[in-house]
This record gives sequence, structure tokens and C-alpha cells, in this order.
Amino acid sequence: MSDNQGERPEEQHPQTPAAAHEAAPSDAGGAGPARTPDVPPVPPMPPAPQGGWTAPAASAPPAAPAAPAPPAGYAPGAAYAHPQGYAAPTGHTAAQPAPAPGYAGQAYTGAFGQPTSSADTHATTPLEGATLTAAEPEPKQKSGAGKVAALIVAAALVGGAAGLGGAYAGVNLFSTTASAPASGPVTVTVNDTDSVNQTAAIAAKVVPSVVTIYASSDSSSGTGSGVVLSSDGYVVTNTHVVTLDGATGSAAITVTTSDGRVYDATVVGTDPTYDLAVIKLTDATDLTPIEFGDSSSLNVGDETVAVGAPLGLSNTVTTGIVSALNRSIEIQSSAAPDSSDGSDSGDTGDDSETPFFFDFGQGTGGTGTSETIKIAVIQTDAAINPGNSGGALVDSAGDLIGINVAIASAGSSSGQSGSIGVGFSIPSDIVQRITDDIIADGTASHGLLGASVQSAAYVDGVDITGAYVAEVTEGGGAANAGIQSGDIITGFNGVPITDAVDLTAQVRAAAAGSAATVTYVRGDESFTVDVTLGSLTQ
Repeated sequence: MSDNQGERPEEQHPQTPAAAHEAAPSDAGGAGPARTPDVPPVPPMPPAPQGGWTAPAASAPPAAPAAPAPPAGYAPGAAYAHPQGYAAPTGHTAAQPAPAPGYAGQAYTGAFGQPTSSADTHATTPLEGATLTAAEPEPKQKSGAGKVAALIVAAALVGGAAGLGGAYAGVNLFSTTASAPASGPVTVTVNDTDSVNQTAAIAAKVVPSVVTIYASSDSSSGTGSGVVLSSDGYVVTNTHVVTLDGATGSAAITVTTSDGRVYDATVVGTDPTYDLAVIKLTDATDLTPIEFGDSSSLNVGDETVAVGAPLGLSNTVTTGIVSALNRSIEIQSSAAPDSSDGSDSGDTGDDSETPFFFDFGQGTGGTGTSETIKIAVIQTDAAINPGNSGGALVDSAGDLIGINVAIASAGSSSGQSGSIGVGFSIPSDIVQRITDDIIADGTASHGLLGASVQSAAYVDGVDITGAYVAEVTEGGGAANAGIQSGDIITGFNGVPITDAVDLTAQVRAAAAGSAATVTYVRGDESFTVDVTLGSLTQ
């Protein structure tokens, strides 16, 4: 039905049968074909319409019969086609009859056999439990939607009621129709396909690649998140998720996909140095792998979207920006590697308690060890809460730029406080290297500089920031490159180094045996050297 309610069609004046056979004047201008002055012969009498009428004398053309009243369901406003071929009286609109039960938006045939036009396609409330096909909406672009126009142009509505634990409405951005799964929640709720924005398009792409992980042992349990790496079930998450913060090395792991499928999973390998792990879902097929982005090309201020299961709430989407890049944090880890050899040991010189905690939704357990790891991260203000651990941080194209790992606390030592807008994710470039190693070999390698360092700000007589070299290991990478005790390292592979945590995090992010460019200050001079990194023993 037209959206122009109340607009009436051009009025149709009754014509004699003779006039009806004449050529109409041209709409393109001019007087049109000349009419013959002779009165045409009286045409044969038309068949009598329903209700009957008496023909006038043969000497005069009959008057137009009064059309019967329109059938039930028609509203005043426009002409309609009557079964006998007569125009309806002015003032009637061809309102469509109510669609049949179960009708879902396609064109249908009216009660009198008159097919509706595509413009009159009805949209009706879907029937509960029915699989319905919706008419393809006209896409509307909003601000910032240019990058995802190709995604949202084919968005289609699927029937259902939104809500936790119930039936969900969903969207499929790569086809014109979608249907609800047999069980479990659909990924993204969209109620108005004409106003799908960029975040909704990103979520629809990413949510199917994020899973919820439940780990348990005899004494502890918790929930976390994971990101699908392959269609046959390789998933990346955090080491602290699959070890329950180090409480166990043999947790039972169950994984639920975004569409409600549940799988058992086994640990392929863990990397406690960067708190990453890979698990494999048993007998999984047709999963949706994440697309990796380039974390090295990010800018501060770029849009971010975090997807995971905070507090066990699967398929949760939050938004923010990149707050900082190349941020280094030191965080407690019961699964920290053995660093008893003293190589690359870092002492910040600050005895204050670290404000960073794993964003792990743990019920009970955890060892509370004083061991720490140092990792380089992306800082974001997208809301990240306990349970987001191992989930995805993606960019405006929906590509993975980080794996969520930790949150800052505003004074709580439990690590269970809510988001304060300071969350951390392991960059995707590091994630991809480490997960590739784990899938191939069951473990990942990390660089070793061969030096003991501390933050230069805590060394007497030093007036610049950096990592102060307290000692070098004979035969190590630093010594072989000419770095000496007392030097202050200020850069590593182009990343500024402001303290010992920065340096250790960047060295560990590199692979064993790789070449690194190190900038250091000795006295009043600055030097840049290439260093071949050793291998950290885990």
C-alpha cells in the first residue's frame, strides 16, 4: 500500500461506450488524432454485470452501469478492478485483503484473483516458530557506513523475540534471507534493517567467530572467551583461561559457539610467556574463522569493537577506540616461565602493587602467585570485563587486531571489578605468530636479549628514561652486538623504550633467532645496532 495516505488517484469520469472506442489525446503534446465527425454505430451490448440492469433503447448508447459495492476489505480512495471489467465508482481504494495465515512478505494473490503489485508487498508480524522470508529492505547509509555498505546492503530480518535465553532475531549480511537455527541463540539482534549501522555490521561479521569457554576442575571453575582460527575447530584463547589462573593443568573444557553448538575441547598448547593458548574443538566442522588484521598499522583513535562473554554473557559487543599503542604491562601469572637464569630480568624499581588483572570470569580457584609476565598490548576504552579474556578486539573492518587479556583496576586487588575503560589486548601480529607456532609444534619461541635490565628512572645519576643495562650475558645477543653494562636502551625495533617492562615485553614478542634493531645511549652518544636474539627457555 502506498505510504502517501490520503492521496487520491486521478478521477475517472464515466464515458459512453462510443467514447471509449475513440483514441485518447496524446500526453506528449498536440491535439492528438483527429476524430471523425460521424457518430459511430452503436456497439454490441455488453454482458450484464452482477446485480442486473435494464438496457436503454437501441437509439441511444447506454449509460454506464452502477458498479457493485467493492468487496469486504477494500477501503475508499482509488479505483479497483472488478471481476466484470467495470471501473469502480470514484472513491474506492484497492486496499489489499488481509494476507493468509503464515504469509511472510512475498507478493500474494488477492481474494478476487487480482495479483498484487510488488509495491504492495505486505510485511506482517512473523508467526512464532515459523521460518519466514522477509522482503529485502532498501538499504540506508548512515555516517561512517561507507566501509560496510557492501555488508549491510543485503541485510535481512529473521523472526523471533530478542532476549537472553530465548529466541533471537538475527541478521545475515551476505544473503537476502536468513533463518533461525534449530537451537541456541542467533548471533546478532536486528529489529530495523533500514537503520543497520557500522557497529551492527561489524558485530554480524565477528560474533560467529567468537566462542564462550567454560573450564572446570575439582576445585575451581570459570568462563572465558575464544576466537576461531579454523573451520575445523582450532581456537585461540588465554593460558589463564584454560589453566584457571594456574590452578590446574588439566581443566575440563567445554566450548559453546555463537549459534548454540556445544563441543568438548582439548589443549593443543599453551604459551605462558604471552598468556596465549590454542585449543581444539572435538569433531567441529563449518566454524567461521576470524580474519586477521594488521595491528602494526593501527593509529591511536581508531575504532575498536570488543566481542566476548563478559560475566558469562555470550555474544556481547562493546565499542571504543585505540587508547594507546605499544603499551607494556606487567601482570601476575601463575603460569610464568622460569626466569631463574637472570637473563633479561627486569626490575622496575617500583614496589607498588600492579593495577592490572586478567579479565577472567572465575568462580573459584587461582593461586595468587607473585610471578609476573611482561607483555606488549593495545590499550582500548571498549568495555572489557571478567570473562572477556581470550575474546576478540577488531577494527572498523571487523578484522582481528587483538586478543583481550587484561583490565586495569581502580584499587581492587581481586581483579573482579567492572570496566573502567582501561582494557588491554595482545596485538594480532603477535597472536598470529604464536598461534602458528603452537599449532605446528605445540609450543612457541620467544627472543632473549641476554641482559639484566632495570628502569633507568630509578638509577642514580641517569637523566633519561629507558632500560638501564645492569649486566650482559657473555655470548648473548646483547654482548655480541657490543652492548655493555651501563648502557641505556631507548628503542627496540622502532618502538620507544621507557623502562625495563617495555624492553622485556618487546623482546619476548619477537621470535627466537630473529634479528632486532636496538638503540641505546652511552654517555652523551646514541648508537643503533642489529642484535640476533637468543631463545628463551620456558
